[in-house]
Amino acid sequence: MRPVHSSPPFNAPAARRLRAALGMAPGHVAYGLRAQYGLIVEPETVMAWERGERTPTAAELTALAGVLWCAPGELLAEPVTLREHRLARGMPADELARRIGLDTGAYQKMEDTGRWKGNERQSVALAQVLGLTLAQFVAAAGKQEELAELLRGAVTTRWQAYVKPLAKLLPVPRQRLEPAIERLHADYQATMVATLGWGGAAGDAGTGDAGREFLATIVARFWSYAAPDRPYTG
Repeated sequence: MRPVHSSPPFNAPAARRLRAALGMAPGHVAYGLRAQYGLIVEPETVMAWERGERTPTAAELTALAGVLWCAPGELLAEPVTLREHRLARGMPADELARRIGLDTGAYQKMEDTGRWKGNERQSVALAQVLGLTLAQFVAAAGKQEELAELLRGAVTTRWQAYVKPLAKLLPVPRQRLEPAIERLHADYQATMVATLGWGGAAGDAGTGDAGREFLATIVARFWSYAAPDRPYTG
């Protein structure tokens, strides 16, 4: 289970750049946070955020975006979890829950555990509201490791046996899914043949590191074959 209560991935250089573009000093930012949002933040704290030494809370992040006249997403690195994607959109949990047809408590529990359990209609609504691609949805839904496990089985054994479970996990048409799995299987087998061929040679292939590296990066390799930027449509 992934930790989801950690701070969002704050983009410190972006915060510093946006402040400078507005001609504001850290003290001006601190004053804006206090005057506009009632947050007691010292200029030294603003500077610590910008140096990456500290990270603003979700409330501080939203307020900081308001002071800097930007969207909250502009102050975040690439979001991964449901919480991070929601914060990047500057959307309260109750509003997101309402828009996807979930009770706020039920949605919050999924966000807290990092495991999405919504039905297909709710999944499509979630992806549309948050603007998630298929790859982003799988990661945010907490299905990344399940996908990796199936893919490792597909490349190390008979890939045809894994088409059905992968199709159940991913809303990818079989005509695109099957070639991607077959290609992944062929690439892994070629890597292992090369490893055996080099036998006792020094280097990654000779020690079997090439095969381990392939399996460690298998999800990224799969997405490169299976259109990761395709919007999630259920």
